[in-house]
Amino acid sequence: MNEQALQQYLYDHIPLSKAMQVEVKRVHADEVTVAAPLAPNINHRETVFGGSASAVAILAAWSLLHTRLRSAGIESRLVIQSNTMHYDLPIAGDFTARAFIEQEDDWRHFIRMLTRKGKARISVSSVLEYNGAQAGRLTGEFVALAGATD
Repeated sequence: MNEQALQQYLYDHIPLSKAMQVEVKRVHADEVTVAAPLAPNINHRETVFGGSASAVAILAAWSLLHTRLRSAGIESRLVIQSNTMHYDLPIAGDFTARAFIEQEDDWRHFIRMLTRKGKARISVSSVLEYNGAQAGRLTGEFVALAGATD
């Protein structure tokens, strides 16, 4: 799945992504990067609203799993189970979220469990970046259910 196809999928199936003007910047086998502008995500302090920052980080992480599962030819329903968000710096402009899996062995275990048991969990990290610095970090636990499709 390339950047344009993923962005259209998000807009069609997760309407909030369109309202937030999320743009898919990079789809790679081990990393997905999305971007969002300040204007539709602004708070009363003229920085990015924390909920928007968290939503963009979750979208990047979910997108990484979605594209990897699709590339592997695995039909599944993918949902977030829990997450922890840390905010390091205020974001006063356009920003990105870059998602990745910390340990590649986690991916292999995830796929093995999903194909064997029909259900699997995995942790995905997503780093928020603004103006060349890390502005925040999300760790999300996702669950995939085999057979159903997103």
